Amino acid sequence: MSKILIVEDDEKFNQIVCTFLKKHNYQAEGCLHPVQAFDLLCQKHYDLIISDIMMPQINGIDFAQAVRQTNASIPILFVSALDDLSTKQKGFRAGIDDYMVKPIDLEELVLRIQALLRRTQLNNANELRIGNLVLKQDEMSAFVDGEEIPIMPREFNILYKMLSYPKKIFTRSDLLEDYWAMSNDSSLRSVDVYITKLRKKFAHCDSFELVTVHGFGYKAVVKDA
Repeated sequence: MSKILIVEDDEKFNQIVCTFLKKHNYQAEGCLHPVQAFDLLCQKHYDLIISDIMMPQINGIDFAQAVRQTNASIPILFVSALDDLSTKQKGFRAGIDDYMVKPIDLEELVLRIQALLRRTQLNNANELRIGNLVLKQDEMSAFVDGEEIPIMPREFNILYKMLSYPKKIFTRSDLLEDYWAMSNDSSLRSVDVYITKLRKKFAHCDSFELVTVHGFGYKAVVKDA
């Protein structure tokens, strides 16, 4: 179920949008200003942001620019009473993906959300996202909160495989066989070394944990947002 953050200082409209999206099987959470939104974005993972422009403390343009500095891919949809071309240009230059003018048709809002999420899924087909962690398979690269974490190919392959199947228990041979030949016990034991390195490199990432299952191997546990 996709998680959507609604940033809107009109409390009644915020509640209407949240309620409508929940009826369409989205996890919708509302906040009344960008400062609160920043806190939520640091704590949780969201799949899409709906934001007003005219808000207290920080306007929507500055909010979108700040989001883009740490997250280049999350879709941002502006819903605003401002209908002038200049404002729309500023929004798209700030990195938003779509723009709707109030008053809006809520059914149309859902259609636009579906299109944005579908586009994002296509763009991210080669990516694995777990909370604030992003693994890019074609680059064999890992990012936590937008910061790249140095990782070796074998480490990446093990981590990607485990996080692709959370809670599944993998033996050492399971984690080796798809990527390189192993011929003896010392090769199998090298998995322990890679797991130790991964735990150190991602110790500051609170989105997952690599757990030892004594007598069997290892599993990845994804933590709740």
